Amino acid sequence: MSAFNLKKLGPGLLFAGAAIGVSHLVQSTRAGADFGFGLIWALLLVNLFKYPFFQFGPRYALATGESLLDGYKKLGRGVLIFYFILSFATMFTIQMAVTIVTAGLAVEVFPGNISIEVWCLIITFVCLLLLLIGRYKLLDNLMKVIIVTLTISTLIAVIIATSSEHATVSFAQVMPTETAGIAFLIAFMGWMPAPFDISIWHSLWAIEKKKDEKDFNTKSGLFDFNIGYVTTIILGICFVSLGALVMFGSGETFSSKGGEFAGQLINLYTASLGESVYIFIAIAAFTTMFSTTLTTLDASPRAMAKASQLLLGKLIKHSYIFWMAVLVIGTIAILAFFLSEMGLLVKIATILSFVTAPFYAIANFVLISSKHTPKEWQPSTGMKILSWAGIFFLVGFSVYYLFTL
Repeated sequence: MSAFNLKKLGPGLLFAGAAIGVSHLVQSTRAGADFGFGLIWALLLVNLFKYPFFQFGPRYALATGESLLDGYKKLGRGVLIFYFILSFATMFTIQMAVTIVTAGLAVEVFPGNISIEVWCLIITFVCLLLLLIGRYKLLDNLMKVIIVTLTISTLIAVIIATSSEHATVSFAQVMPTETAGIAFLIAFMGWMPAPFDISIWHSLWAIEKKKDEKDFNTKSGLFDFNIGYVTTIILGICFVSLGALVMFGSGETFSSKGGEFAGQLINLYTASLGESVYIFIAIAAFTTMFSTTLTTLDASPRAMAKASQLLLGKLIKHSYIFWMAVLVIGTIAILAFFLSEMGLLVKIATILSFVTAPFYAIANFVLISSKHTPKEWQPSTGMKILSWAGIFFLVGFSVYYLFTL
């Protein structure tokens, strides 16, 4: 890839950094550990059905010069208010969840007797400083390094796992029939590759990229998105492969606590593949979650600042910094007072993400197909058919999820 093309990339890699987190490291690894390669069909199917609605984020932003949130307001003030309430209800729990898993990995990777709670604070403030000092440009450049490091270390780990004498490969696809298996399948597909509000984050990142690169247009933005999206699919398959090759049939029972799971994950890989692979697994796992923590800490305040500005006007001069402070304080409050209730909070956030997925899908599709989007950038007939199929899938999926809670 030329330096020119590498310079063109940005928001798509931020999308990948935000998406490749719990859905990949935890859910994809568990899919491989419990079902071998049997759920690859689910991973590919859900990425296909969700593709249009994620792609509409940068498509709309670069075709119109405004974010999806501006578009939501044009669809109706109620649409934007609904987003604002939903985002506020989930942002603290999501930030704390990804931070805890990252901190659990830090405990395993870095020497010393630092507790997971202290690591949560360290990681939060390191991310905060990076974003306050470097803003979008540093995030853009840093994510290129992170995604390249993550991809290389993960691929090396998969190659080592494939060549291991313990590796057994069966590509027979399966459909879970037991209640626990069905529940896992729903969660796996619901979080893969990411919650839909990332499409809003992506539209905001695309606009920021446009400020730095004047020739970052709709065509290059869609290319950038496709690079990021394909990366999330490839790495999802890689983590399923690692789970299948190393853990399938091991009888290991994983903890539901992020920190404990992180330790089990790295230790089981090391026990199965040898100490030589430890560094690659550790780097891949920690980089995965650090990138998610960093991009989430940037994106949630960026989206809330924009939404509040559209709803209330410019009441706060530095609204991005204000909402970042709110998110950090809220995250620390959960760490201090509600850590024992983390499981319940995550479950609530998960349910909200599941049942509101059709809202984002329909809103994005209506907006990109409306008069608010230039004709030449509205979706093709094929993309519209895929979008309708995706909406049907997501509505049915959400209803089924509610009935299986």
